[in-house]
Amino acid sequence: MKIVKHSGLIVEFNPVKLKSSLLKSGASVAVVDGIMKQIQKEIYEGISTKKIYKMAFALLKKTANSHAARYNLREAIRLLGPAGFFFEKYTARLFASEGYNVITNLTLSGKCVSHEVDVLIKKNEVIAMVECKFHMGREAASDVKVPMYILSRFNDLKERKHPVFTKEDVISKCWIVTNNRFTKDAMDFAKCSGINLLSWDYPSKDNLKTKNDDNALYPITCLTTLTVAEKDKLLVMDVILVKEIVNNTTALEKIGISSNRIKNVLKEAAELCECN
Repeated sequence: MKIVKHSGLIVEFNPVKLKSSLLKSGASVAVVDGIMKQIQKEIYEGISTKKIYKMAFALLKKTANSHAARYNLREAIRLLGPAGFFFEKYTARLFASEGYNVITNLTLSGKCVSHEVDVLIKKNEVIAMVECKFHMGREAASDVKVPMYILSRFNDLKERKHPVFTKEDVISKCWIVTNNRFTKDAMDFAKCSGINLLSWDYPSKDNLKTKNDDNALYPITCLTTLTVAEKDKLLVMDVILVKEIVNNTTALEKIGISSNRIKNVLKEAAELCECN
């Protein structure tokens, strides 16, 4: 059976791939098998992957909100847009969870000109600049022009000392983080130039997806028990991760959620982060 991807590309429906993504949500094999049977009854020639995703999401939500939330991860990261400001904060949280000291939204003077730096990180006396490339479109990819441009900025900044963490800070490494993907040329150029890349699926074993699951770094936009408006209010209050509201009702009370709904939100948050 042929289905239509977000890009418009027509491909063969792959039930194995769909089942794998459903199992990664945390749902049991029995639940996933039931969902697969239901979806295979309802899909038709030419159906879009977007509609299949919505069907799967709705069926998962009937079994457990947390399963649907985990399945919704990539879309939840996209909902940190459209400007990308909250994606920068999310990226900073990601590095902080791995033991880095982090500072966001800096303007640093280079050898030639000044540069806005999204995130600056420090660990084991090594300082790196992190540039975030956010895409709203699911199929958009960062091409080779991105690392080429950022490399020139990095080279200008590493020539000078920057009084950020200490008075003698020197930037010696560079990261580029995107919510989508890099093209092959972008990856080849970055590898050749010593730039670290992080995307939804790159590197293969330590990417945005695996870092999320390993460290429970789910963005607040994952939660199915909150409205879009409520999620936006929490982001403005600097509540970026689901784990930041586990056992903490203050932020939820501030945005006017009732006590009964708060219980449901906290239940989903705890299940999603596997916190008790």
